[in-house]
Amino acid sequence: MDADRFLEATSGILSSVSGVIDGKPDAVRIALVAILAEGHLLIEDVPGVGKTMLAKALAASVDATVRRIQFTPDLLPSDVTGVSVFNPVHREFEFTPGAVFAHIVIADEINRSSPKTQSALLEAMEEQQVTVDGHSHPLPRPFLVVATQNPLEMEGTYALPEAQRDRFMMRISMGYPDPAAEALMLRQRDAVNPLADIRPIVSMDEVARLIAFARAVHVSPAVEEYAVALAQATRSHPDLRLGASPRATLQLVRAAKVWAALEGRAFVIPDDVIALLRPVLAHRLIPTRTVSGARSRGGTDTVSAVLDRLAAHVRVPVAPRS
Repeated sequence: MDADRFLEATSGILSSVSGVIDGKPDAVRIALVAILAEGHLLIEDVPGVGKTMLAKALAASVDATVRRIQFTPDLLPSDVTGVSVFNPVHREFEFTPGAVFAHIVIADEINRSSPKTQSALLEAMEEQQVTVDGHSHPLPRPFLVVATQNPLEMEGTYALPEAQRDRFMMRISMGYPDPAAEALMLRQRDAVNPLADIRPIVSMDEVARLIAFARAVHVSPAVEEYAVALAQATRSHPDLRLGASPRATLQLVRAAKVWAALEGRAFVIPDDVIALLRPVLAHRLIPTRTVSGARSRGGTDTVSAVLDRLAAHVRVPVAPRS
């Protein structure tokens, strides 16, 4: 695959999803970065702003197997991973795959299930396999979990533990649409399902080639050191109780490669890293305190302010003059 085909295919996907998600180009772009970086995406926001719609539109734009899991308090881990069932004819146990066996898994309202059920996704998200009764079963490749949750409604929900949040490459918030986009939505969707007209733009084989193309984007040692310096700065900042993990650093650079490829470059620059700093790191960090005016989502505003200060103070590598 060459750069022209990469840009043609990714532009088609962005256009397809943007036709459903009005006025949210940044959220659509981040979602595409997640799938091409082979990461998982957490979409947090209040009800009715298009979280599930974005996940469905992304899945419909790619010719992939898609499963949607509605997380509820009575959902069992075996509903997610699968279960071994005794076959009386062959007199042996046979594995019946669960809902996680798909290229794209939409985990809707993931925080409404118990921690035990949430943890059923841990192995799948990290190792792209599930283990049932001592036997490991590989998942399809590429494999992407797109999870949604409402961070404001606490009753009947279970907060995602740090180990679970760290497995999501990026987190985004949809936010409310601007007045023009909301008015357009009223005119266009009164009696029409916007997902009905979406057709796959690329096959999964081509998605694999897009992933390989982005993975080959060059990252200089100076930019790698810059990403490490940013991550290490979060671990020693007095306003943060928990900093970025080494997994976060790896995923930051991997996502920056995709971002650079979408910009038409074959190499990563520091601006690519900065553009993804909040989506990749913010949900992994825990503030030591919630300052006045911070929202109730675990000090989100506090964490964002810290990342902005770190981006301003960590030395940016400069290319030597030729």
